[in-house]
Amino acid sequence: MTRTRQATRPAVSWWMALPLLAASVLATPGFSQEDDLIVTHGVSTFGDLRYGPDFEHLDYVNPDAPQGGEFSFAWSGSFDSMHPYTRQGRPAVLASIFFESMLEGTSDEIGSSYCLLCESIAYPEDRSYVIFTLREEARFSDGTPVTADDVVFSYEILRDEGLPSFRASIGLTIAGAEVLDDRRVRFDFNPEAPLRGRIDNAGGLPVFSRASHEASGLDFDESRLEPLIGSGPYIVGRIEVGERTVFRRNPDYWGNDLPINQGRHNYDAIRIEYYGDAIAAFEGFTAGQYTFRQESSSAQWATAYDFPKLEQGLVVREEIPDGTISSGQSFVMNLRRPQFQDVRVREAISLMFNFEWTNQTLFYGLYTPNVSFWENTDLSATGMPSDAELALLEPLADMLRPEVLSEPVYTIEPANPDRSFDRRRARQALALLEEAGWTPGDDGMLRNAAGETLEIEFLNASPLFDRIINPYVENLQAIGIDARLNRVDNAQFSQRERDYDFDIITDHFPMSYEPGSGLRQYFGSATANDSVFNPAGVADPAVDALVEAVVDAETQEELNVAVSALDRVLRWERFRVPQWYNPNHWVSYYDMYRYPENLPPYSLGFLDFWWIDPDAEAALRDAGAF
Repeated sequence: MTRTRQATRPAVSWWMALPLLAASVLATPGFSQEDDLIVTHGVSTFGDLRYGPDFEHLDYVNPDAPQGGEFSFAWSGSFDSMHPYTRQGRPAVLASIFFESMLEGTSDEIGSSYCLLCESIAYPEDRSYVIFTLREEARFSDGTPVTADDVVFSYEILRDEGLPSFRASIGLTIAGAEVLDDRRVRFDFNPEAPLRGRIDNAGGLPVFSRASHEASGLDFDESRLEPLIGSGPYIVGRIEVGERTVFRRNPDYWGNDLPINQGRHNYDAIRIEYYGDAIAAFEGFTAGQYTFRQESSSAQWATAYDFPKLEQGLVVREEIPDGTISSGQSFVMNLRRPQFQDVRVREAISLMFNFEWTNQTLFYGLYTPNVSFWENTDLSATGMPSDAELALLEPLADMLRPEVLSEPVYTIEPANPDRSFDRRRARQALALLEEAGWTPGDDGMLRNAAGETLEIEFLNASPLFDRIINPYVENLQAIGIDARLNRVDNAQFSQRERDYDFDIITDHFPMSYEPGSGLRQYFGSATANDSVFNPAGVADPAVDALVEAVVDAETQEELNVAVSALDRVLRWERFRVPQWYNPNHWVSYYDMYRYPENLPPYSLGFLDFWWIDPDAEAALRDAGAF
């Protein structure tokens, strides 16, 4: 049974809101002034909060959704750890599900967040510090109270022993934390830290139980299969390393009655089945080994959904419009490698990827090119720089490529969709390579003045990606580049990625609608060789300056201009070969899942606010669907 949901894609005025970036508060019901502090139930970056202090539930949920049943989905790969905040081991999917933070974002707002573990937020107008007051009823899953001491412990251990990206972000923003009493904790901010994002950087940190960590006897950065205790609605049900994980609802979850949780967390259990490859995972779905699938392969979506259970109406195949920001999927060049130092070489390599042929031949024309770092938003750079952008860019002219100021934003012209090897593109690429000092030798291979060939290895862990990379490799070889594909297992890929031991990989740049200090982790010089989020190793003073302009933006207009200027400069660096994104969610599921009629614009929400119809589930079981 195939459905196509007809909906208007939302207009987004600008997020993964990776961290939500909220700090400034305007005159909104629910705010009060006490002892020169603003006291509130939530914060918003540039506008009013959508929800007042007395809201009953989020607008997009079904507050009467039945709770029960098991949600199950698949993952290709494996895991050996339940600790997502260390570089040791490979954490399981949803390994952070146990932990809550002071603040919680919503799926119908950008830059707003509301009290979750806390009952109130208090801060002065200059936002030099914030005081969170914990809810008296907040409990960890072992029944012990969540205290201010646990909050400070979590901050300090992430600051000192957590992932480098956490340490960098925390250190730049937060000067320190102090326990005021059992339920109140104060965070002081570095004076030079931008006002926007301060409160949410502190309020968005996961909170662990100090007692559970100390009882484990392990260092925080050690891999572990027994997770730290958290306060969230789900706890460990079953762990079978490399095969499956089951998270079950905590029947004593402290936050069940909170307005922000109404209509959410509706499953009794969430099960994840691990498969060695995507083909086996799809076969598992058709066999009923799991019941929900979000498809990522266009070939699968176009050709494989004709199995009996779908034709019998037991399984639904559905397209749901997706108005969210693109994930930024790209071939990423490692700028730490000597062969990628010349931007002309990088552009030549980019020219030999034929998206149009790939989309037409391999993807059934279902994808859209992923050009901007902020694709599918109004933050994307377009045309020539505006006067407002020039005001930011011209002072950096000595550090910028001249094209940034003199030409429209860098975009590769479409290639010939009828054949993989585009001769026009090949001529352009060879001209660029010759300018960069790479000329054909007697054997047809491009060589530099030292007689070295131009070697490029594509590192890949997915068998399904071979069909995409191989034509690209052949195009590069055809113009004399010594290109090859090296497919490795998931564990080796992860290790080499962490060690920056690769030439080109496929990775993502999940930008946000209100980007802030997190950009330093993706593009900042200070963490270029220490951040898991900067695979390219971007380290450029002009980029650093523009990142700070984004971080310092105090209005929506200033933010839009700064992000557009940053997008423009990053694209002219040509260190990534943009791939594609999907303007629709492709989902298929056994016909027992239900969702609200009016989905929010910024999340599909199947793990958050969908639910299972118990009568439909019983009918499927009677029919032997799974």
